[in-house]
Amino acid sequence: MAILYWPPNFAGIIVLTVEASGVATRWLDSGMPPQFGGGGSNLEASLEVSVSDPTDDQISGCQVHSRGHSARIGITARFFFIVFAAIAFVFPQSISTQTPKPIRRVLLFNDFGYMVSPGIMALDQAIVAALEQSPFQIELYTETLESALFSDDASQRRIRAWIAFKYSDRQPDVIITAGPASLRFMIESHESFFQNTPIIFCGTTEEMVGELKLDPHFTGVWGVAQPEKTLLAALKLQPDTKHVVVVGGRNPFDQYLENLARQSFRKYEPKLDFTYLTDLDMPTLLTRLRQLPDHTIIYYTSLMEDAAGSHFVDAAQSVPLVVGAASAPIFVVDDVDLRDGTAGGYLINWAIDGQVAAKMAVRVLSGEKPQNIAVVRNNNIYMFDWRALRRWGLSEKDLPTGSTVLNRELSIWQRTRSIWISGLLIILGLSALAAYLQFSRKELRLARDAQMQLSGRLINAQEKERSRLAAELHDDFSQRLALLALGLENASEALPDSPRSAKQQLQELMNSASELGADIHTVSHRLHSATLESLGLEPGISSLCKEFSYRHGIEIDFLADKIPRRVDPNVALCLFRIVQEALQNLRKHSGAARAEVRLFKNGDRIFVSVYDHGKGFEMNDLKAHEGLGIRSMGERARLLRGHFKIHSKPGRGTKVEAAIPLPTAIGQTHD
Repeated sequence: MAILYWPPNFAGIIVLTVEASGVATRWLDSGMPPQFGGGGSNLEASLEVSVSDPTDDQISGCQVHSRGHSARIGITARFFFIVFAAIAFVFPQSISTQTPKPIRRVLLFNDFGYMVSPGIMALDQAIVAALEQSPFQIELYTETLESALFSDDASQRRIRAWIAFKYSDRQPDVIITAGPASLRFMIESHESFFQNTPIIFCGTTEEMVGELKLDPHFTGVWGVAQPEKTLLAALKLQPDTKHVVVVGGRNPFDQYLENLARQSFRKYEPKLDFTYLTDLDMPTLLTRLRQLPDHTIIYYTSLMEDAAGSHFVDAAQSVPLVVGAASAPIFVVDDVDLRDGTAGGYLINWAIDGQVAAKMAVRVLSGEKPQNIAVVRNNNIYMFDWRALRRWGLSEKDLPTGSTVLNRELSIWQRTRSIWISGLLIILGLSALAAYLQFSRKELRLARDAQMQLSGRLINAQEKERSRLAAELHDDFSQRLALLALGLENASEALPDSPRSAKQQLQELMNSASELGADIHTVSHRLHSATLESLGLEPGISSLCKEFSYRHGIEIDFLADKIPRRVDPNVALCLFRIVQEALQNLRKHSGAARAEVRLFKNGDRIFVSVYDHGKGFEMNDLKAHEGLGIRSMGERARLLRGHFKIHSKPGRGTKVEAAIPLPTAIGQTHD
């Protein structure tokens, strides 16, 4: 397991590697000691810690190599060594079971530092990301020529001498160069300082190397800057172009790109007016850019140093300044400069170059020879910024086929498409749900109607059976009991001389037969009220109340108001049965000695209520104890489109209410 540690105020990296045998550390120096060339007393210091005989200040299995500043990292490094040694001791099983990867040293050699060149940063990030996927544990070193800030020959000689000395006893397994200056240095010096070390190059064009030749130790990716293709694309976007202004700087890298542009544009000079603003200080350049004539385009190369010697971060500083001052569309060389309002062009993609170079490096680390890996050229892409095209009135339809357009402002439909689709889906879902609910309601209504029809048929069948039983009891059994009582009376008169006890028995039989006849008559009346059928609703319920009061000793206060003389038989029978069932429940459960029955007409409805002053009950218990009688009352009311309710509270009595509409369609009159 490898951990990189950068101590504060220390020009280097500490790499802590936890292995099965203990903790090993390596320091990767990434810069030049400040006293280089001034005495050299601290150029190199080496501390070897024995594995077999550790002291109090040493850690078993630890080897430390440092170059300069070793005293400054002692306490900090010792603390981290102890921490990771403790981890190795506490978790030996998990550490020892990991298969160690073979270690390979890779030197990443750049023209510029990250802060100076976003292009180099993009290259290095792509290289590091690809190396992380390799089957090796990469010991990565980075160096830079700082050719932007120290571009003079004397500074470059000192930097190169220091780098050569620095790696004199630490040869990399492979070197990756990023930029033309670092590649030129390796071509000129690798046999002296990095003999037989494979070198992979990227971030440069073949033209920037000039007459130098690559030997078999080199392979890599040539960048292909093609200003001509960018110019042709710009002319198609702005056909009335008459002037082309080339903007650049005085840094060697700036001059490489300027010379390449001059060579590419030379054959177009008879048709277009070319102006090269490459030897100006930044304020003067910006003033000139604000005063450009109409029908002008700008080709921006690179501006890392102006004529006054001021240094700039090309993409992060120069490009925004140029864009802010320019009065014409700006076309660029690479994708890093496509920002802050530049229009685009046929661009180099540095990240793709870095990925390809890193894959070549992994192949070399795996044993392939550089001469067996073909040098490749990158594939540029047409890439443009939609906002810049819109700003300068350039039509997207005039772009080359296959162009990539960045930062395109979406249309109203594109911006709100997801909202519209979501809304449509919600509407469709709600519509489907509404259709389903409507269908379900229809099915439920049909089922309810079928249930009500069945209930009506059952109630009608019940009423017919009641009527049949009542008629049979009245016409058959009552008559036979009357004949039996008459026969007993005749027998008693025919036996004048019979013992007194026998006559008494005959009299008791006569009384029993009479009572039985009266009971059968009552049952017959309850099954089918002749009074209701012959006299109407109000007399029928009145007779029911009187008979109930007489038989059970419960006072019934009956009051009727505005009841028509003729009421539909179904309505009358429904109200009669509700009152009848309510009185029976009153007798069984209320314990009341008095009750009120009210019958009245209001509008096209007849209302009935039965109220007692009994003990009442909790309405929550009604469902659990609801009997057939209560259900029968509710079903009767619903069959006639009426309403039925029960109100009750413990200790405050019970009230049964029903309201049944009068059917006017059958031609009845309501007086």
